[in-house]
Amino acid sequence: MPLEVHIVTPEREVWTGEARLLVARGVDGEVGVMGGHAPLLVELAIGSLKVDAEQGSTLAVVDGGFLHVSTDDGVTRADVLAAQAELADEIDVEAARSRAAELQQRLEARDDELTGSRLARVRSELRKAQARIQLAG
Repeated sequence: MPLEVHIVTPEREVWTGEARLLVARGVDGEVGVMGGHAPLLVELAIGSLKVDAEQGSTLAVVDGGFLHVSTDDGVTRADVLAAQAELADEIDVEAARSRAAELQQRLEARDDELTGSRLARVRSELRKAQARIQLAG
């Protein structure tokens, strides 16, 4: 049974095509989707996606979002909906390393303004930079 995969952000369709397998990182662990999968909705964590297709594997990184799986007329469709997503070959590794270093310094400085939601935002941005480095670096 075919698996149609669509990786989209508000700005663009990052990747679309037919695949044998999609592996994504949900907030509760990894999930794999193949053709014929039951309907599913998963909250995605910051992390990588792997799409295995006939022409090879495609790797991407997402900054959270959702994975929605549905089946209609014998076709399974997996929609990855993310605020931001990049294919591995689009990632600027040096920029990600620079950003990670900057954010790590902010965390280590522990200034008085870095509390609550600001602290959570910096930690989240650091995880995003680290995911990009891990995938492409």
